[in-house]
Amino acid sequence: MADGDPLEPGPVARTVSCGISFLVAEPAEVVVQVMASASAGQAEHEQLEVLVDGEPPSSCHELRDGQGATMHIIRSAPGQLTVHYEARILAPPAPAAGAPGEYERQVYLRASRYCPSDLLTGFAVAEFGTERDSGGRGAAISEWIRLRTGYVPGSGSVHDSAEHTLLTGVGTCRDFAHLGIALCRATGIPARFAAVYAPGLFPMDFHAVFETLEAGRWCVHDPTGLAPRQSLVRVVTGRDAADTAFAAVTTGIADLAGVEVSAIAEPTLPVDDVTQDVELA
Repeated sequence: MADGDPLEPGPVARTVSCGISFLVAEPAEVVVQVMASASAGQAEHEQLEVLVDGEPPSSCHELRDGQGATMHIIRSAPGQLTVHYEARILAPPAPAAGAPGEYERQVYLRASRYCPSDLLTGFAVAEFGTERDSGGRGAAISEWIRLRTGYVPGSGSVHDSAEHTLLTGVGTCRDFAHLGIALCRATGIPARFAAVYAPGLFPMDFHAVFETLEAGRWCVHDPTGLAPRQSLVRVVTGRDAADTAFAAVTTGIADLAGVEVSAIAEPTLPVDDVTQDVELA
């Protein structure tokens, strides 16, 4: 394999699951994004169960975007709302050839809620440069974050942006991804947020990584280094976590009561060579 070529797919299959529970105090609309993206591979087995006090909810409507991500809009009466998802995903084919369009490039160059790249331009340009040939800059930014930022579970909040993470020097996977996206955009590299299942992650939870558009390919980066990139299962992609939250309450009152996540790679967990480019299906 030549230097710089994408690594061959690692695991044959990945088995993922999650269980989420809410205490619904008033009739509520809850939106969940937990199903593996259709792009992640063929689902040999896949099941989603939604119940309110053991019975089907008032309604559960499924929506899909053009990239294969799935959103479920649940209308629930008061009670205990539970969502359980499980799937066995076979290894996907190689990412489709062809460069992303200019519209997509422009969307992921812009500042967003948690990635205020316009506020970090001076620092990012001084630290990483803006050469037109951006090859390797996304990986360099990811490595810089890994070395300079402390991974501290529970240290972040839903209000923290990339600017906050840069100033405090600590964060979670979500914060690491936001900082990577903001620094890349500030130096002229389109970057996007990916919510994933991550076999090998410990402690197990939903995980977040970022992708950069370089040489016509979306390359995935994980500054935490906590899970091999080849085993990741994409759930949903967006500008930042505002687009990709695994659950959101849009109307009514519902409190998150618990979350359990599992992700396993079969037959073995691959070894991730961080010097190689990896594309997330």
